[in-house]
Amino acid sequence: MEAATVIKPRHEATRRHLLFTDEHEDLRESMEAWVKRELWPHRNEWEETTWPNEIMRRAGELGFLGLCFPEEYGGQGGDYYYSLVRAECMSHSGSGGTNMGFAVQTDMVLPPVHLLGTEEQKQRYLVPGIKGEKVGCLGITEPGAGSDVAGIRTTAIRDGDEYVINGSKTFITNAPYADTFVVYAKIDHGDGVPLESRPIHAFVLERSDPGLSTGKPMAKMGMHSSPTGEVFLSDVQVGRDRLLGEREKEPSREGARDVFHSERTGVLPMTLGIIERCLEDSIRYAKQRTTWGKPIADYQLVQDKLARMYVARENVRNLLFKHLWTVKNKKRMSMQEASMCKLYCARVATEAAMEAVQLMGGNGYMQEYHVERLARDAKLLQIGGGADEIQLITIAKALLKTGIPGTIGAEV
Repeated sequence: MEAATVIKPRHEATRRHLLFTDEHEDLRESMEAWVKRELWPHRNEWEETTWPNEIMRRAGELGFLGLCFPEEYGGQGGDYYYSLVRAECMSHSGSGGTNMGFAVQTDMVLPPVHLLGTEEQKQRYLVPGIKGEKVGCLGITEPGAGSDVAGIRTTAIRDGDEYVINGSKTFITNAPYADTFVVYAKIDHGDGVPLESRPIHAFVLERSDPGLSTGKPMAKMGMHSSPTGEVFLSDVQVGRDRLLGEREKEPSREGARDVFHSERTGVLPMTLGIIERCLEDSIRYAKQRTTWGKPIADYQLVQDKLARMYVARENVRNLLFKHLWTVKNKKRMSMQEASMCKLYCARVATEAAMEAVQLMGGNGYMQEYHVERLARDAKLLQIGGGADEIQLITIAKALLKTGIPGTIGAEV
């Protein structure tokens, strides 16, 4: 496939779906074909070696990384729904870790650079990121602070026109092989303000920066093809041009929370992809597997599993579409909605994967069958980007503060 043949967004395209135009569907067909042809054949190999950076460059060459970014930076200028199309297409790769690596690049690293960065920073980091020439990672989680953004202890001590950054990050997707690191730290002006009250800002660091190092890839339950590791920051000295945004003017904790909401929204399409692949594999298996002289698809208990899986797929699909529509039109993410979608979709994806394993019995437990990998990969979605328990707390706090959205007396 040549870059010139890739379908690009046409803003005048007709609409045949609430969210998707004919142009979205054309892109889906084009990208899905590429994923099946160039990624799927390597799914087992990459479980052992992790995905190679060359495929990120290949995706950038074809225009798949910049679908939602302005054309002036090498993007395609498409709307927010193109991110869902991309994620659904990536679900056909057979490699959850590869999908996660791409989601980090397109939905967690590049958006804050685009939204908060100066023109110089966009040219330096956004443009090569869209091209796939520089792989990025997002550094928020620390050994002692995960979803509690305010609890991070990485510091950036102001020293004239420079900052000296110290701290560590953990469970960072893409870290072992990343070129660019969007790292959150608390700025210390030397004014005696307690650590917990200091403002939080993002810095864009580079692998070549003295004092920055990464640990070896971590061994994980799932997402084996995704390189995950630690980031160590020891007296990393950088200029103010590495502070993301205009001289500490951007929101601090609110900005970090927005990144978390972006992360949660970014992984949501992955949940839909997992459910769809589980449903497809289960239907195929049920038709082919026979017991007592007939396909197991003829048994009511198996039909019940398939029907419930399909209902789950439709519920996740509709909830996800509603959330994406809200985000696109309101221009800002709702904490309550992001957490609700993250909680429900991740749980249902994990349940669907386990049901698929159960339906296939011993075969489903074997690595030879794709659902075994889907079950391991799905579990991370209930942990990464804020665990289920954090989503429940966020939802409850919002309900107690504003009431049920859309009801009398509630703030809408």
